Amino acid sequence: MSGPLPENGLGIGWRPQICGVIDHLDGLAFCEVIAESLPTAGRSGAVTVPGELESLRARGTLVVPHGISLSLGGAEPVSAARVERLARCAEAVSAPLVSEHIAFVRAGGLEAGHLLPVPRTREALDVLTANIARTVSELDVPLAVENIAAIFDWPDDEMTEAQFLAELVDRTGVYLLLDIANVYANARNRGRDPYTELAALPTERIAYCHIAGGAESGGRYHDTHLHPIPAEVLKMVAEFVRDHPVPLMLERDGNYPPAEELLDELDALSNAAARAPITASARAALR
Repeated sequence: MSGPLPENGLGIGWRPQICGVIDHLDGLAFCEVIAESLPTAGRSGAVTVPGELESLRARGTLVVPHGISLSLGGAEPVSAARVERLARCAEAVSAPLVSEHIAFVRAGGLEAGHLLPVPRTREALDVLTANIARTVSELDVPLAVENIAAIFDWPDDEMTEAQFLAELVDRTGVYLLLDIANVYANARNRGRDPYTELAALPTERIAYCHIAGGAESGGRYHDTHLHPIPAEVLKMVAEFVRDHPVPLMLERDGNYPPAEELLDELDALSNAAARAPITASARAALR
């Protein structure tokens, strides 16, 4: 298995609030930036790369634009303007690939403001396939699509998530951005074994993996990206990477902890994956 990112690389989601800490990480293989957060300038719509992110990229860290608004699973054709902007983001950061979600975020002109699950039906698979084809035709780099956390399933589902993802990858040839924390969240909320769910997923086209924290609320486990990675998810990572040497990335999207705690979380991830830590120089810079 070989994808666009270093096989055993460690990465982190680049956010302005923690960019100072990220700047000091040793051997950071890649980072991911929310594509919609990159500003545009002038009538040309040229994408502007923040100086801190450009400095990181210039030192050899690969940058992956991560989209949240294409609505690949929406019944309406994917917006050509949104695809074009994603392509410009990839060009601006010399990205090795871009990523998006297997979800829809709008319908009938209404914005949900949230990633919504796609029904696992043949009809929805046809829609996804068509929208992915439209997207990759305008991109100069590969596309990876991410499995999302969802607190409900559609009653007309015809396939398991593993079957749905396997057929989607087979039809489209895209890479899979495997979110292990989302697998854990979905399994836990449905009373299923997360290891069984993870083992059933297609692994031959994994580009990289997301790892994030969550919390229990209202009898459900929520993939919040605001809390530390649970020990159970780190155990899943440890078991998975024994047979799958994939790039791993820490996601944190708010409630940012003190720098030392963030570095501890990165070390916990690298320890679970039995990989060299990348935090030594960042810790030294804090002293």
